Amino acid sequence: MKPPEKTYTTVSVTSNDGTVIGYRQLGSGPGIILVHGAVMSSQLFMKLGTALSDTFTVYIPDRRGRGLSGPFSDDYGIKKEVEDLDAILKKTDAHNVFGLSAGALIALEAALYLPAIHKAALYEPPLDIDNSIMVGHSFLPRLDQEIADGKMAEAMVTFTKDFARHMEPRESLLSILPRFLLVRVFKRFLRDDAENVKGDDVPFQALLPTFHFDDQLVVETKGTLENFKAVRAEVLLLGGSESPSNLKHTVDALSNILPNVERVELLGLGHAAPTDRGNPERVAQELRRFFL
Repeated sequence: MKPPEKTYTTVSVTSNDGTVIGYRQLGSGPGIILVHGAVMSSQLFMKLGTALSDTFTVYIPDRRGRGLSGPFSDDYGIKKEVEDLDAILKKTDAHNVFGLSAGALIALEAALYLPAIHKAALYEPPLDIDNSIMVGHSFLPRLDQEIADGKMAEAMVTFTKDFARHMEPRESLLSILPRFLLVRVFKRFLRDDAENVKGDDVPFQALLPTFHFDDQLVVETKGTLENFKAVRAEVLLLGGSESPSNLKHTVDALSNILPNVERVELLGLGHAAPTDRGNPERVAQELRRFFL
């Protein structure tokens, strides 16, 4: 059977330190860059990108360390992510940026330094203002060790029980199962996922280790809330009514700090709403209104 045609083209740009950053491009119209969050790659923004592609030229990068892009560097941090975004902005002449979670943290930081960003839509950036985000990352040493030992199913159990269930209520059903049963479930999932990955998509077992680097971004930006008084771009703060209280608290704080801001809470939606697993069309409606 002939494989389905791609609905996008793949393009790349070279970042300031020489790292290649690849991205998917689709649609036509004003440019908008979609920056994914932790344990994700561009594949999880395809429904959102497609929903926007009738109005915008959509650019969906694989952040460094994933898929189409080059590896993490020894001096990785928020500055590298801002440089990567800057390289895409310059190549595409886009002025609109949307970010989810860690991607929203990057977009927020970039809006401080990159005048090319005229409008930024941020979906629940994990900016730690009271240690509530870092407390939720306390499982990271165990996760890192299990990954280092090659115990990917065990690492996925740790991630689900100690992190994912707090972000998305539907994960709670899985998290109540005993670890030994979940290990069996996730061994099968990881095997099937790796066998069925297609095209430019990235298997989950390659994405899970990247959480370590997104945690670095949270650590690095902790306590920097006051900095964002200097953001001059128009900002749309988005969040879901079903999202964790610590992320809602951060969005509250940012709405009181950012000088040119609008806030919208999406009823019935959670943290993963913009992704292919959530309700991207509902998010696209808000982005279309804001960026036009």
